[in-house]
Amino acid sequence: MKKPLLLALAAIMALGLVMTGCSGSKGTIVVGSKIDTEGSLLGQMIILMLRDKGYTVVDKTQTGATSIVKAALESGEIDIYPEYTGNGAFFFNEQDSDVWNNAQQGYERVKQLDQQQNNIVWLAPAPANNTWAIAVPKALADQEGLVTLDDFAAYVNNGGYVKLIGSEEFITSPVALPKFESVYGFTLSGGQLVSVSSGDTAQTEKAASEGTDGVNAAMAYGTDGSLAAFNLVILQDPRGAQPVYEPAPRVRGEIMQEYPDIATVLNPVFESLTLETLQTLNGKIAVDGLNPKDVARDYLVSKGFLK
Repeated sequence: MKKPLLLALAAIMALGLVMTGCSGSKGTIVVGSKIDTEGSLLGQMIILMLRDKGYTVVDKTQTGATSIVKAALESGEIDIYPEYTGNGAFFFNEQDSDVWNNAQQGYERVKQLDQQQNNIVWLAPAPANNTWAIAVPKALADQEGLVTLDDFAAYVNNGGYVKLIGSEEFITSPVALPKFESVYGFTLSGGQLVSVSSGDTAQTEKAASEGTDGVNAAMAYGTDGSLAAFNLVILQDPRGAQPVYEPAPRVRGEIMQEYPDIATVLNPVFESLTLETLQTLNGKIAVDGLNPKDVARDYLVSKGFLK
């Protein structure tokens, strides 16, 4: 009789161990990103950090343009992706509000609105303004005296040759090129625009650098690492047409409620990403051709976030 009793006790103990192990296990997180260089970089940082902390992570980075990845999060197709604070102006139809031109105020506003309307949580942003910008070859800038977007507007309005390449989102979004045109008083016709599906600024900047199909201006971002390599300069935005775009993880509220430690895992990483840091890391991908996952891992290891 003792043997069956001992076996039963052993089975109960084993079951207890299994249950204990299950209660301490982490869940599955689906990570997405936009289809540009920085989206891939930040998406891989999120994936690597969550996996290191025991989460099962499904990699759905390169999800799509802003509208696609935004809808994927809100529908529950993905759980987290890196977004930009300034896009709150577009998300919540507040393009005319000055709040988005202030980094802290813009972050607090989008955090509040997204929580109230969508049950979505914004984690800590990186102190780096990856704002929309227009870049031109340095030779053209020097020749025509193009330093600011006021100079560019005057050049366009005086009949200067311009052919600008950008993503469909950049060309059509009310907070991107149309906002530049409105604030600075110029208009580019359809024949002066080349639209591409990707938001990869390495593609647009390369075209402007090489004069592909007559292109001599390009969509760019403030944290681009390829500008110097392509000998391009960003035209300054003295009138503040663009909101502040600081990258931060945007997370479904249900996920944050179940796994609140995600904030502890990711906040220090994003807080470490300065403008210069992102320019350097993006350059390793866009210019040197390195894999975003490798660049992300090397950085996280160098800063002690991963071993």
